[in-house]
Amino acid sequence: MRGCWVSGVRCWGGMAFARTDPALLYPSRQPSPNTQHPTPNTQHPLIEARGLVKEFVVSHHQGSLKRLMLSFGRTRRDRHRALNGIDLTVWAGETVALIGRNGSGKSTLLSLIGRIYRKTAGDLVVRGRVSPLLELGAGFVWDLTGLENIYLNGAILGIPRKRLNQIVDRIVAFSELGDAIDTPIRTYSSGMLMRLGFAIAVHADSEILLVDEVLAVGDEEFQEKCYAKIDEFQKQGRTILFVSHDMDAVRRVAPRAVWLHNGDLREDGPSDVVVPRYLAAAHERDSDEG
Repeated sequence: MRGCWVSGVRCWGGMAFARTDPALLYPSRQPSPNTQHPTPNTQHPLIEARGLVKEFVVSHHQGSLKRLMLSFGRTRRDRHRALNGIDLTVWAGETVALIGRNGSGKSTLLSLIGRIYRKTAGDLVVRGRVSPLLELGAGFVWDLTGLENIYLNGAILGIPRKRLNQIVDRIVAFSELGDAIDTPIRTYSSGMLMRLGFAIAVHADSEILLVDEVLAVGDEEFQEKCYAKIDEFQKQGRTILFVSHDMDAVRRVAPRAVWLHNGDLREDGPSDVVVPRYLAAAHERDSDEG
């Protein structure tokens, strides 16, 4: 059995607030004939956001050392609003895709749910342990080996060391990294980092899995392995939120899609309805710009 020691980090969520009527989010619809998704538990919301706002401070430098000295080091700062009052409820056992253009706020929303960012305003409740897979290499220490990073990430996710000792071999086997698991991850390719990150996330026994576009860098065979694991998660009643620009993947995995545009929630509903409207808007925009 493999093992090493890394100190843990505890995360916690926020306050509770009223639920939304599930009938507003789940209109009557028929599933795709090729895809059968478990019915979410609409009496048990795991994620609730009300009026959720996230702003970032953007500093504008003077451009040259001379101008910076003449301004006595002062820089102009603006506030950029990435999310503009988002209302969203995600139910236990549900798979939701976040779609939209780059810069629409998808990754920011996942980072708030994953407790990586702090909200600027509004309310956000996340119930249950979260496994975030938000960015290649996020949460890894480059000079540590893949094995040491498994223990580091496991500690951050709140997995007890005894449990890590029990599942570490399964994580290594799923990642298919072989002997590379004992080398520093600074030597890894982007595909190897994705394999390691996904393997850790799906073995963390978390109620909520967050995936941000990282599957796009893996080879086709490992992508299919990941989709099979996601299907297993769905059958177990886990909750999944993922960001993707691949609309075929959205239709394949998620019965529900949330379309974000410039920090606003433009549309929330069945993927078979939201995705075609999003694509039509994208084609119309491209035609106008052309």
